[in-house]
Amino acid sequence: MSRVLFNFIAYQVAWFACVLGGAHGWPWLGVAVTAVALGVLLVQAPAPGREALLVLAVCTIGALWDGWLMRLGLLEYPSGVLLPWLAPVWIVALWAGLASTLHVSLRWLLGRWQWAALFGAVGGPLAYYAGMRLGAVHFPDPVVALAALALGWSILMPAICWIAVKLDANPRQPEPDADLANPALCARTR
Repeated sequence: MSRVLFNFIAYQVAWFACVLGGAHGWPWLGVAVTAVALGVLLVQAPAPGREALLVLAVCTIGALWDGWLMRLGLLEYPSGVLLPWLAPVWIVALWAGLASTLHVSLRWLLGRWQWAALFGAVGGPLAYYAGMRLGAVHFPDPVVALAALALGWSILMPAICWIAVKLDANPRQPEPDADLANPALCARTR
């Protein structure tokens, strides 16, 4: 199995474990599943320290963002809230899982800021909506909550992609034919 496919599947399994665990009063289930997936990621990572730093940064951003949405009354979670100003533990695990995809299965977003914004604006609210349908989150006002999520994620996704670029141990190399298509680069190499 390719590393990208494994990463994608591991994230989906962790996502469902977090959301279903959160919905049914088992918030630590998702945390445990995500921890195993992260362990595998870190063992395979070319620079485990940088990868761990990315996970920590994304978890901090996510914990504060979701905590802020809770404090505003836009989101309500049934379980896993340890501190009233931070997201539930299983939501923080979801953010860790998302971080684990940035250098692997979501690598295609890095450096593509408009795509990252669009991906965040659509994918973020859809994930929360799916979580709501599974009973893991409640929106007192769904329209306002989804609009806030779309706006926030359209900013957060490019921001965490930017952090991932800065912490990338294997930055993307340009396509070999890309230099041939750029006359300015061809002129410099002559």
